[in-house]
Amino acid sequence: MNQSTAPSGAAISTALPQSLQLLVARVGIAAVFFLSGRTKVQGWLALKPFTYELFRSEYHLPLIPAELAAPLATYAEHLFPLLLVAGLFTRYAALALLGMTAVIEIFVYPAAWPTHLLWTAVLLPLVAQGGGKWSLDRLFF
Repeated sequence: MNQSTAPSGAAISTALPQSLQLLVARVGIAAVFFLSGRTKVQGWLALKPFTYELFRSEYHLPLIPAELAAPLATYAEHLFPLLLVAGLFTRYAALALLGMTAVIEIFVYPAAWPTHLLWTAVLLPLVAQGGGKWSLDRLFF
């Protein structure tokens, strides 16, 4: 394709509206965290005993005991993704997941920085721009 037949930046940006981009970002990153949260529960929100052991041994956060960290993180992995999918309190939900990403990167899996950088790249536009036109934030606020 030569330069004269290549689509312009403006043509591409109208073909991919910002609202679609933000919706895909919201649903995509929500799936990552929500599915992680689902591995830690049985039924809807009953924590598996394994979850506490995971936080004691593998995750071992230095500032918070596993008995507190396990339910807080697990419930956060359910609540904030649901808010993102709905586009409700999008900036706050994305910021919370960004904070969780930082904790995971610093204290749990520092070698997984490419994955965490990708999560950050998806979350930052949500923090900066909110949920977009196709969100409950837009409807209510």
